[in-house]
Order: sequence, then structure tokens, then C-alpha cells
Amino acid sequence: MSISFNLSKKLIFLVLIVSVIVLSITGFLSFNYADQILKDRAGDQLIGESTVRGETLRLLLESRIEQNNILASDPMIQLLISQMNDVPENEFKEIKENNRRDFLIQIQAFQELIGFSIGFEDVKIIGNNGKVFFSLVGDPNKDFLENSFFQRGLKESFIEFEPTESGKKMVVVSPVYANESKKGDDPIGVIISRMRTAAIDSVFLNRSGLGETGESYIVSDKFLMLSESRFYEDVVFNQKVDTLSVQKCFNEGENYLGFYEDYRNILIYGSSYCADDLGIVLLVEIDKSEVEKPIDILQERILQTGVVITIIMGIVAFLISKSISRPLIKLKIAANKISSGNFDVRTSIKTGDEIEELSNAFDSMAQKLQESLIEIKQKEEVIKQLKGNMLKFSQREQNDCVGVVDMSDSTRITSKLSDQDITKLYEIFLNFMAKIIQEYKGQVVKNIGDALMFRFANVDIKDDAILKNIVECCLSMIESHGKLQEKLKDANLPRLDYKISLTYGSVKVAESITSNISDIFGPTVNRCFKINSLCPRNSFVIGENMYKMVKKLTGYEFIELCVIELKQKYDYNVFEVRRTVLDGFGRR
Repeated sequence: MSISFNLSKKLIFLVLIVSVIVLSITGFLSFNYADQILKDRAGDQLIGESTVRGETLRLLLESRIEQNNILASDPMIQLLISQMNDVPENEFKEIKENNRRDFLIQIQAFQELIGFSIGFEDVKIIGNNGKVFFSLVGDPNKDFLENSFFQRGLKESFIEFEPTESGKKMVVVSPVYANESKKGDDPIGVIISRMRTAAIDSVFLNRSGLGETGESYIVSDKFLMLSESRFYEDVVFNQKVDTLSVQKCFNEGENYLGFYEDYRNILIYGSSYCADDLGIVLLVEIDKSEVEKPIDILQERILQTGVVITIIMGIVAFLISKSISRPLIKLKIAANKISSGNFDVRTSIKTGDEIEELSNAFDSMAQKLQESLIEIKQKEEVIKQLKGNMLKFSQREQNDCVGVVDMSDSTRITSKLSDQDITKLYEIFLNFMAKIIQEYKGQVVKNIGDALMFRFANVDIKDDAILKNIVECCLSMIESHGKLQEKLKDANLPRLDYKISLTYGSVKVAESITSNISDIFGPTVNRCFKINSLCPRNSFVIGENMYKMVKKLTGYEFIELCVIELKQKYDYNVFEVRRTVLDGFGRR
């Protein structure tokens, strides 16, 4: 079953296709551009949040270490530890009790110096032998010699977090050196302070700028979460976080920004602040779905807008197609009436455009057809009367110079040309030659394919001027070869060669009573075509009869062509005509 599309359907279909393509490209580019901008802005916001929160966290942690180091460098603390390290075992307990008050005074003075905002809960001062010299809370007799905090504290200051029943505590550890110690000396003790983390937690609990799914938290170098989750409960030291950003920090020491799955196995857009020197990494993350939510809304609105625009364009196309198809249908109906013989029909369409011009041309055609039909009917009787005489010819004989100018190798030349170029080639060649013939008062008889036959009628063979004019006409056609090539080149046509033959003799003239064009035929015409085939390219030959008349003319030379077949069969000679070439002394 074939489906036909009229003009209206084609126009509507075209408009819809163009509209869909344009809207699709525009929507795609807009979506990609908006998606990239939104991701860039979200990335900048996440980097800003992670950087600000990370720097704040680093400042808090480093300040806690610095404050603990201030306590460790207190001269009285250093003196007390040095004395306690030298106390014999049997006197240690008594001297420890005696020095407790001095330790407490220094701790209280330290708290007053730095303020109570750091959240001290416990301070333990331990000698280099692992014995506790002072403790605010806990077992004062506990041995710390094998304790990991103590062992590391003998080497450097650091911060660690430890789990508690209520969450976590921050442990700040600093080595204590003697008052007069030098670089490279061993520490005389260690201070282990436990502090509340409220100030640090406030950095993460503040979720302003993180939307509905955003959160910030820290992860230890043991890949454990150290702050509360927005989504889960009881995650501190219980939730493992082995995500791409955490690996980037602890394996490569780099910050990271991008999409990855978080500890919930949900795709998020996150930024990290790597503080591997402190043993933590801070993460700021927001769900990918929330980041791309505006893009989804934009995509939906673009789709809705596209549908509305497509519908509107379809309606407009329908209205325009109707305005175009109505006059065309009217023209079609009128054409059908004319084909059925009704020439009185007129369309009279007024649209102010090309269709109106077509209508005017159609109406003019119908009127001319009607007038022609009337004229044909009026002359029908005359044509019937002449019908019996149309094919009757009157014949008479006369002596003419008959010539033929024929294109050489036309079959090969035209085989590579289109029909239009072939027509143009013949038109230029034949018209060019016909113009020269007319300039020398010759008469073009007819063209036969790629050849042109001409004549000089009733030639007076005794008049040298007439004979010279005929010879000059043929030589002029040969000498105009270059001008012909220029015309062909301007029309992007190939070059061509040609041959000219001329004979003299009796011809029969046929004249139709219904035509002004005369035709000639007879042996002279046949001989002219025969010798033309023997002519060299771009040359001029004459028959023997013509040679006898013009050989007396000066300024020409006549070269007999050796054509044995022609001599034996017809006893007829052929001569090539050239201009006489003179040297510088006027000699031939």
C-alpha cells in the first residue's frame, strides 16, 4: 500500500522535522552548557566548604597541640618531673602526694592562662619511666610504659581520637623536655591531655550551604568515621569509610573533587581536605541527584517548551500550506478542464506572489490556445486545399559553386559531451561558418548533421572577381580557425578541426510552394561531399572543374592530391588551395 503526500503534508512534515532538529540541537547544547556550569559551581562551592572547614579544623587541632606544648614547657612542670624521675621507689608514693598540690596549681594556672574553652577533662603527667606523676581523673597508679600514646609521645606531639560511651574524646600528647635540654636530648616525660570535641564537632554540625543531602565529616587514617553522620546513628569509630577521596588522601596525600560512591554506596559529588599529617581527612559531600536536580528540571522544561513550539509550528505550517495549496488546486482543476477541451476557463488568482504570476501566465496560455484553435479552424479549409500540392516540387537546373564545411572527428568529440553541450557545440560551429559565408554573399543551403552545405548560385566563370570572392570565402573560414577556438573555449567546449571542399557544376534546384527554402541536388553536390572526405584537417580542397576556372588567379598555389582511387574510378583530380607565401624579396 503506497502512501501519498500532497504539498500540504510535505510542508507540515518539513516544518516539524526542522523544528524538532533545531529544538533538539538547542536543547542539547543548553543542557550540556547548564550541566557544566552547574557542576562547576557545585564543585567550587564544595571546594570552598572543604577548604574553610578543613582550615578551621587544622587551626583548632594545631592550637590544641600548641596549648599542650605550652603546658609541657612550663618550668615548674619540668622541674617537678625531673625531681620525680630521680625519686627512689620506696619514697615515690610519698613524694608524689607531696607534689600533687604543686602540679594542680600549675594546671589551674595554665587553664586560666589559655581559658577554659578548650574543654580539659583530664591531664596526665607521666615520667620517662611510664609512671604517672599526676592525674586529674582515673587510676593514678597505672603504668603507661607500654601505652601507645606514651611511646609515641616520647617522639613527637600529636592528636588522636579515642572512643567513649558518649562518642569520642580528643587526646593531645606532648613530650616534656628538661629546662636546659638541647636538641637531640631525650624527653623527661609526657603530658597526655583529654579534651572535649564540642568546638571541633561544631565545624561539621553546621550544614549551611550543603542543601538537603549535604554533610561534612572527618575520617581517620584507619578509615573510620570520627564525626556524626547526617543519615546514620552511632557511626563514630563504627562506620568504615574506604572511598576514593579517602584513599587519595592517605595513599597519595592529595585532595580530590569528583563523583564517587560514599559510605552509603550512594553516588555523591564530594570534595576532600587532606590533613594526613594530622592523621585525618575532611570530606564535604552532597548527593549527585541533588546536584543534578536543576538540570532535570531544566531538561523537563526544555522538553515541554519544545512540544509546545512544535505544535505551534505545526499549526502555522498547516495554515501556510493551505494558503499555498488552494490556488494550486484551482490551477490543477483549470488545467484538467483545458485538457478536456474547455479553453474558456480562467483562474484569476490574486495572491501577490509567484503563484499569481503563474496564474497570469496560465490564463494567458489558455487565451492563446483558444485564439489559436479559432485560427486553426478558420484556416482548416485552406490547409485542405493546399494538401494536394504540399509535396509537389518544381525543378530547374543551373550552374553553381557548391561547398561543404564539415567537422572532423565529431563522433569522438561529442561522445564525451552532454546533450546540451553537443547542441551548443553545433550551434557555435555552424553559425560561425554561416556568418562568414553570408559576408561573402554566399547562400547557406542546409546543415546535414555536423556539416554545412553552401553555394554561390549562377556563377559567371569569366568574372575573376566573383571567382576570387568564392576562394577568399573558403580561405577565410580556414584562417578563422583560431577565433572559433576562442569561442569554444569561452563556452567550456573542446577544440575542433574542420575541412572545406568546393566543386562547380550543374545542380538541380527544388522549390516547395509552401516554403521559401530551396534545396539542391545532383552529381556536383555528391562530388563535393566525396572530395571533402579526402581533405586534410583545417584545409580547403577544390574539384577539377573548379581548378580549371581559378588556376589563373594570382596569390594562390594549387597542390594536387595524389588520390589514385579517384583518378582510376572517376578520372577526377583534387587540389588543395593555399595562399602563395612570398619571401622577403617578393619571390614565391
